[in-house]
Amino acid sequence: MSRSSTSRSHQPGSDPRRWRRRVGALTLLLLAVPAAAKLDRAGVVALGASVLRVEATRDRGGNAFGSAVSIATDTVVTNCHVTRDAHTIHVVYAGARWPVAAQAADLDHDLCLLQVPGLGARSVPLGRSADLRIGQPVVAFGYTGGASMQASGGEVVGLHRHDGAAVIQASNHFSSGASGGGLFDDDGRLVGILTFRLRGGPAHYYAAPAEWLQHLLDGREAWQAVAPLAPDRLPYWQLPPDRQPAFLRGPAPATPTGVLP
Repeated sequence: MSRSSTSRSHQPGSDPRRWRRRVGALTLLLLAVPAAAKLDRAGVVALGASVLRVEATRDRGGNAFGSAVSIATDTVVTNCHVTRDAHTIHVVYAGARWPVAAQAADLDHDLCLLQVPGLGARSVPLGRSADLRIGQPVVAFGYTGGASMQASGGEVVGLHRHDGAAVIQASNHFSSGASGGGLFDDDGRLVGILTFRLRGGPAHYYAAPAEWLQHLLDGREAWQAVAPLAPDRLPYWQLPPDRQPAFLRGPAPATPTGVLP
């Protein structure tokens, strides 16, 4: 489809009924917010509206689905393992599919910024993993299952130092399609990007710390046209077991798994 024909479909108000249904569905997310959290109805709806669906068309065929969070003007963050094999990427926002023009990749940390001209989604404030404490309530937003937004209430159960910040281990459940979604503290700040889980435990859900986003936002990684990323550059959690961080090499090592289908 040509750019001129797609641009008309990119107006957020082009399908008000779909947008109203989405806002109505976001209010249901309140059921999943832990009672201890300070987020009110408006805060939950606002955060949910800043978490978008990602559709990546793979170079080898088929699609990968994930989530993304709006963190700057016309810029969202997702996991690189969602987009690494893609030759085209779209984000779904306000009932329309928006094409991604470029991406900036931090493959070591599994974080990719996507540039989406004209998107206009509200950006969320960034927090820090350094400000978290064990037992603190957090809320995860993502397209678990790849189709609809879900929120999961939980708490921080571990903070694992790695590369200058703390990888966040939480009890918030997420699975296929939630990769790249957001983990928020009870002030509505993005503290982590939902990234991977370990098999065999109720609290083995991990999020990349928000601090790792700063060098991407500062422009220390170059923007490039959408294309498959280097297949030999694996993030820390996908490395061979003997090269993974210590917190993933416990006395009974588990196998990390991404949350793509």
